[in-house]
Amino acid sequence: MDLGPHWAFIIWAYGLAAAVIVTLIAWVVLDHKAQHKTLAELEARGLRRRSRRDTKPDGQLS
Repeated sequence: MDLGPHWAFIIWAYGLAAAVIVTLIAWVVLDHKAQHKTLAELEARGLRRRSRRDTKPDGQLS
């Protein structure tokens, strides 16, 4: 496979794109773990997530 005279640029561009994608995936995974840990700590302290059950379909309180 001949990449022509710009082979170095092509390789660097693909490498950089792959590095950015891997970094973003790692960031999302680490943030998910941190958020899950924070929620577990809050629930252990007795704080619970709750939804409003007394709302009308348009979002206003009854």
